[in-house]
This record gives sequence, C-alpha cells and structure tokens, in this order.
Amino acid sequence: MANVLTTGAWLSAPTKKPTFFARLLRVNTSSRQRHADRIVETYIATHGLQKLSDDAERHISRLLIKAGQ
Repeated sequence: MANVLTTGAWLSAPTKKPTFFARLLRVNTSSRQRHADRIVETYIATHGLQKLSDDAERHISRLLIKAGQ
C-alpha cells in the first residue's frame, strides 16, 4: 500500500478508451485541417508571397470556404 501512495500510481491510472464517435470526429477534424493547410500552402507557393496582405487573406478565405462546400 505504501508503494502506491509514494509512487503516485493513483495519478497515472489508465483512462477510458475514447469512443468510436470521438475517434471518428478527431480523424475527420485532422483530415480537414490537413486539407486546409495544403490549400494555403499551394496558394502561397503559386503567388510567391513573402508576407500576407489583406488581399491575400481574403483570397485564401474564399478558397477555404469554396473547398468546404
């Protein structure tokens, strides 16, 4: 019993496994984020931007909205 109290085993107890829905939601969210990152990278690479201007941000926003539809 002293071992458990002194080593902090109570704090490192295993947590519940995420539900199928939670894992599915996490995978979907990360996939959409990677897709958005690729769109922004492509836009910056094709336009050779060194600094984002307001106009470039508007174009990127429109591209992301269009990609989400």
